[in-house]
Amino acid sequence: KPSEHRSTTHPNDGKSQYGGRDVVGYGEKPVCPHWPNGAKVALNFVLNYEEGGENCLLHGDSQSEHLLSEIVGASPYVGQRHANMESLYDYGSRAGFWRLHRLFTRKRIPCTVYAVGMALERNPDVCRAMTVAGWEVASHGYRWVDYQNVDEELERAHIKKTVKIHETMIGTRPVGMYQGKPNINTRRLVVEEGGFLYDSDSYSDDLPYWCLDYGKPHLIIPYTLSENDMRFATPNGFSHGGEFSKYLKDSLRYLVEEGRRGAPKMMNVGLHCRLVGRPGRTAGLEEFIDYAKSFGDDVWICRRDEIAKFWYENHYPTTTDDVRAKL
Repeated sequence: KPSEHRSTTHPNDGKSQYGGRDVVGYGEKPVCPHWPNGAKVALNFVLNYEEGGENCLLHGDSQSEHLLSEIVGASPYVGQRHANMESLYDYGSRAGFWRLHRLFTRKRIPCTVYAVGMALERNPDVCRAMTVAGWEVASHGYRWVDYQNVDEELERAHIKKTVKIHETMIGTRPVGMYQGKPNINTRRLVVEEGGFLYDSDSYSDDLPYWCLDYGKPHLIIPYTLSENDMRFATPNGFSHGGEFSKYLKDSLRYLVEEGRRGAPKMMNVGLHCRLVGRPGRTAGLEEFIDYAKSFGDDVWICRRDEIAKFWYENHYPTTTDDVRAKL
């Protein structure tokens, strides 16, 4: 087959910023955030609440869900329901959520929830528990589906609808957005909506950064797919809670050491009710939580909206000419 890369030159050659990408970022000397109480790491736990918003014929979809379950490598059933997949997801909302809720409230650990709008509507008790616990409930979109080929008007309508669902079920609108499976229009639509302090559809840094592509500074708080329990559901991923805990411990320890050398960072831990909500995996998560707490003030365990407000107050750009130089 002839190569599709026929030209030896391209208009983007030699550019470090192009098409919304920035391959340089902060560079050799990143901004040095003075986290509260002199913390060396801002640690944020993210609980993805997706169960009841995934692909399913009962939700009006054309195929079953196939991602992030105990059936690693599953294929979607087109035009059919997948009974096992449905019950694996139901475990997350029926049992896994409550196990994690008990753990976080018992340990008095704040967290951010990436909540799918359709899923929230199905479980008022979960919404109430999130609110009473004082958790941030950010938007994970209206549906937990791939928005790559969703047209702009429908995605805009979904964003508007999920904000309304949050206002009804949580009592306040979300200030953070993580679509999860976005497209190149998603960030623009989030900015246009006007009520979001930040989005997290990026994995490109260990610190928040500003996007200036849409007429005003828009904060991006990068997320992670590595310090994430999704690797329980991928080939060659975590096989048990101890591996998960060790990897998280190694990551946090290294970041704390970097912070002590003068370069504080942020660390995300991504969680899913149906995955880490299994008891053996929750045990590994609890072990890591205790380890993180042992650092005292060196680790600021916080919500994502707290990181956003800190960045707005301390690192808001004063010019759009060169945001990195002005932080």
